[in-house]
Amino acid sequence: MFADKVRRMVRGQNVPPLKRRDHDPHTVGDGSELTIYTSGEALFDDMLTAIEQAQHRILLESYIIKGDATGKTFKRALIAAAQRGVDVYVIYDGFANLVVRPSFFRFPPGVSVLRYPLWSGLALMSPRRWGRDHRKILVVDDTVGFVGGYNIGSLYATQWRDTHLRVRGPAVWDLDNAFVDFWNMQKPASLPMLDQIGSTGWKPHIRAHRNVPRQLLYPIRGMYLEAIDRAHVSIDITAAYFIPDHDILDALIDAAQHRGVRVRILVPKVSNHVVTDWLSRGFYGRLLRAGVEIYRYTDHMVHAKTATIDNQWSTVGTANIDRLSLMGNYEVNLEVLDPIFADDMRNVFEHDLQKAIPLTLAEWDSRPWVARAYEAILRPLGPLL
Repeated sequence: MFADKVRRMVRGQNVPPLKRRDHDPHTVGDGSELTIYTSGEALFDDMLTAIEQAQHRILLESYIIKGDATGKTFKRALIAAAQRGVDVYVIYDGFANLVVRPSFFRFPPGVSVLRYPLWSGLALMSPRRWGRDHRKILVVDDTVGFVGGYNIGSLYATQWRDTHLRVRGPAVWDLDNAFVDFWNMQKPASLPMLDQIGSTGWKPHIRAHRNVPRQLLYPIRGMYLEAIDRAHVSIDITAAYFIPDHDILDALIDAAQHRGVRVRILVPKVSNHVVTDWLSRGFYGRLLRAGVEIYRYTDHMVHAKTATIDNQWSTVGTANIDRLSLMGNYEVNLEVLDPIFADDMRNVFEHDLQKAIPLTLAEWDSRPWVARAYEAILRPLGPLL
């Protein structure tokens, strides 16, 4: 809430609630159905409906679950499901929820809760233990799943512009398996093991990429690099926190400068992390000089983690383009190879641009010396974030 107040002060206005938008579902080649959410209000309604209709098992994992009205609504729905005989499993990140009363995460018997700890073993000694659980997954009855950037809380329903997906059909297995693997890997002896369900086969239209720090696996970064290198027409990226490493930065510049790809990056004008904003701005000069277009989203906090390339390839998930997400946290991104879905994602991007201000090179070069000083002072922190 404090960050939201800061954004309002910077803009000098009260930000109205984000208007609800509903999107039609789309079936991809493997028979899975995907629905895009750009409204937290619509997403939470459908997540709660899925929970209320659950008959067998609910798997809910969220980086943040606020103890506010929305969080309490989810808690009541989970408890009600358990009381009617549904197996309910909940994972939340201990660090991200330090401001939430511990009593909020106390559930009656029937709801199994895993708190990913603030410190895990010799956390300071091994990079395998550094990552936070930054994922947001809901799977109900192994038939419907949700994944994307939205945390659970009232603020996110109307004040944050994020992107989430609902998945039905064969691709739900990827989300189910991601939850089960994490649960069985991290759970204490007091919690039950979860059974794996078999995959429906090898169909390439939708794939889930999972960063697993404990196993030193970080495929989401590789997914981005490969997709950017394949681009020959367009790259549209929406990034809540854009602090690319050298390889991703060079790949974007090469695409724009040497292959003639139209590269557009949408970032918040003012995010909820001031230091991240200054670090992100440290890359703007090189990008703009290479012909990359940068747009700064106004009004609400844009928190989405999406990309669409050549109107063929898309990704929606939990990973930001920064070191913490790509080489540190537990994350999950869906990769979708489908031109009609990519067209839907491009339409979302174009709609967002209507609330964004383009940044020109002349404007950037004329920024005040104080801004340049902040960028220089904070630049060494870039590899840490």
